[in-house]
Amino acid sequence: MVHSRAMRTLPRFVVVAMLLVVTSFTLAKEKTDPGITMMWPDASHPTLKLVFGKFVRQGPGYGGETSFVSDVLVQNVSAKRIPRASLTVRLFDRNKVRIGDSVLNVNDLGPTESTKIAFQFVTTGMPTSLMLSAHNDTSGVPTSLRTIPLKIISVPPGARLKVDGQDAGTTPRVVDLMVGTHILEFSKEGYAAGSTPVDVAPDESPGGSVTFELGGLSRDTIELRDGTSLLGDVISVSMTSVVVRITGEDHTYDRNKVKKITLVEREAVQEQIPTTSAVPKSH
Repeated sequence: MVHSRAMRTLPRFVVVAMLLVVTSFTLAKEKTDPGITMMWPDASHPTLKLVFGKFVRQGPGYGGETSFVSDVLVQNVSAKRIPRASLTVRLFDRNKVRIGDSVLNVNDLGPTESTKIAFQFVTTGMPTSLMLSAHNDTSGVPTSLRTIPLKIISVPPGARLKVDGQDAGTTPRVVDLMVGTHILEFSKEGYAAGSTPVDVAPDESPGGSVTFELGGLSRDTIELRDGTSLLGDVISVSMTSVVVRITGEDHTYDRNKVKKITLVEREAVQEQIPTTSAVPKSH
């Protein structure tokens, strides 16, 4: 009989153990879920840090739509108080299809302060990613959060562009700049690099542009008959060859293959010859 009871008790123990394992795994998974972290307006110059918690379904859906709620931790990572910010949150499914959007409002948040918001939204599917943008009600977006699109042009085009020390592609380029002062840097092979400050006013209208002219050629230009253009320093030209120094190395080209040579005017450096004073001979 004792043996029979042991046989009946064993399945219950196994079931309880399995429930404990499943429960522990679920709790551990929820505990380690990092959520979705967003920096707004961008990671290089953030004003707000938003951490979206787990998307929790709120009851059955109606008409193909489902209601969700997410606890969002919002932190002001700027040095200014934000009286009110209104952001549009666009939600996407695993196929990157937009399935819903809602508005997230933040009120009276001082520097380094954080607040938790119960963010509610309705979608037509299960959201897996999201995107932030300024809400249409621009009066609700503080000046420190506004961005103005500005077209950056260089003469000649194709210059490498940096905005506040960060790579921004090549010109011409449209960049979104926050209100304030920014430094634009330009560089292009064969031209003198340069930079210029640009001020974006709070009432700046979209559609503006900034044009920057790079300095003149800093190197000689050699055009070959096959269409190749070289930038370097012409060392010597003879009836049979042209020697060009490019990035520290001398290259020799057949004179008949060179179509055109453009030399950059350089300041002549007068070599100073040391003089010695005559020493009178002693008699």
